Amino acid sequence: MAAAGDGRRVWVVDVERKLGEADASVEVSRWQRHCIYRVPACIKDLKPKAYRPQVVSLGPFHHGDPELLPMEEHKRRALRHLLRRAKKPLEEFLAAVEEVAEQLASAYLDLGAEWRDGDGRERFLEMMIVDGCFLLEVMRATNLDGIGKNTGDYAPNDPIFSHHGVLYMVPYIRRDMLMLENQLPLLLLERLVAVETAKPPTGDAINRMVLRFLSLSPRLPPSGGSLGLHALDVHRRNMLYGHYQAPHWTSRDVPEADIIRSALELYEAGIRFKKSHSESLHDIRFRHGVLSMPAVTVDDSTEYMFLNMMAFERLHVGAGNDVTAYVFFMDNIIDSAKDVALLSSRGIIQNAVGSDKAVAKLFNSISKDVVLEPDSKLDAVHREVNAYCRKPWNMWRANLIHTYFRSPWAFLSLAAAIFLLVMTIMQTVYTVLQFYHPNNGSDGSSAAPAPM
Repeated sequence: MAAAGDGRRVWVVDVERKLGEADASVEVSRWQRHCIYRVPACIKDLKPKAYRPQVVSLGPFHHGDPELLPMEEHKRRALRHLLRRAKKPLEEFLAAVEEVAEQLASAYLDLGAEWRDGDGRERFLEMMIVDGCFLLEVMRATNLDGIGKNTGDYAPNDPIFSHHGVLYMVPYIRRDMLMLENQLPLLLLERLVAVETAKPPTGDAINRMVLRFLSLSPRLPPSGGSLGLHALDVHRRNMLYGHYQAPHWTSRDVPEADIIRSALELYEAGIRFKKSHSESLHDIRFRHGVLSMPAVTVDDSTEYMFLNMMAFERLHVGAGNDVTAYVFFMDNIIDSAKDVALLSSRGIIQNAVGSDKAVAKLFNSISKDVVLEPDSKLDAVHREVNAYCRKPWNMWRANLIHTYFRSPWAFLSLAAAIFLLVMTIMQTVYTVLQFYHPNNGSDGSSAAPAPM
């Protein structure tokens, strides 16, 4: 092994030299800039397809993938349409993006030198502008964003930006926008829109543009004023507004939270299910035997969305554990198709994938190897539901209701049985009274014997 001039090993000298350069504040600053990550194999191997874009690459991690190359032509066409409509030279867009090039590059963890050095930097700027303009055009093709100029200059048979393209191709692009490895910093969109409109948009305006495209909902809760990190981050934050249920017990009142029972078991224990007033994943509450939960639509993109949000929470320090806690909670109460059917009948699950068994399998599979924080925000609900199920009176009452109040005929049978029981008791009491207090005359007195 090579040695330094003073006889010590080179790697020892290198480590000792860097000891003096160690600065906690520098390390904090370095990690704070990252928000887009490659999903490690230990997470990805469970469902590789869930983390890989299918039709379009956004950003450097999947740029140049052979199966995604056909979309590059459409990206260039989108850029030309935006430039013609904006009546601004490309150099203005390039200058605006170049000002924040280092911030954009730092958003990607472990971005290779091929994107940073020399010609690589130019390639990175080109990719950012092309991908960013394409994403703006796709979102505007749905006529939902309200920022900038509407797209109406594409051919009626355009494969992406026509009505046909919006109907058949845009859903795949929307799904690819949920991949953690396939994100663009929203700072990029903010810069492009500022040049195009000659008026810097607010962070909230950019957030809502993305949310309208991803959620297809005309009514959205306030997304907050600060600009989101990327589309996945904004979509996730939009699902987590409001506050969790606050515990109204002390640690001595309620035992430690264990695995919650399935929905069917909870129902048989007397717990009723109700759809929450909001769609926030925070809005899970248990009060007086009623478990209220937000409605969730389960479709072809639900699995990808939850898996990528959970990967983001695991990789991004400070993101929290909220989506992971929700998925873990749903996995606990869904064991079979019967649980899904029960929740669907209450409007909590809106099944758009087909069978109830498929929904049950989805939640059971995506919760594998989940890592929860020691004090999960749903502990209050876990504890109170389990405490309710442990009370014998609740079980007896639930059995009575489920046995005799499921149908009118069962109720009538119970009523008839109670009536017969009451009549039998009354008859028995009357017979006993007759035995101990016999009636010896009509006037209640006995005749005196005649004198002899």
